[in-house]
Amino acid sequence: MDELKAAALKVRDNAHAPYSNFKVGAALRAGDGTVFVGCNVENVAYPEGTCAEAGAIAAMVAAGQGRIMEAYVVAGSPMPVTPCGGCRQKLAEFGAGDVRVTMATTGGIEQVMTLAELLPGAFGAAHMDGDK
Repeated sequence: MDELKAAALKVRDNAHAPYSNFKVGAALRAGDGTVFVGCNVENVAYPEGTCAEAGAIAAMVAAGQGRIMEAYVVAGSPMPVTPCGGCRQKLAEFGAGDVRVTMATTGGIEQVMTLAELLPGAFGAAHMDGDK
């Protein structure tokens, strides 16, 4: 986990957050052990920004990986910040319910939850089977 923590803290420095000044860094360990990182990138048209978790997932997929084994998300806040709803769904697309997600502050406070705890009743591929 120390490798993920260090990677998330480092990439957080690169966040583009001129409007909120709320920088977030994320690091994911893929199935082959490779670490992928992402930071939030704001846009003056707020809905067009990108979350740190989404950026790390995009980097992982672009590299040909498709499985998250663990994740670490860090922000400069008084308490650990959970991934937003959309990012919870994105994480669940690539990780099993037992995947550990560590949410942390830059001050060192950490909270660990599984993907299933973060997104109970997640919508998944099995829901798409429908009537055939």
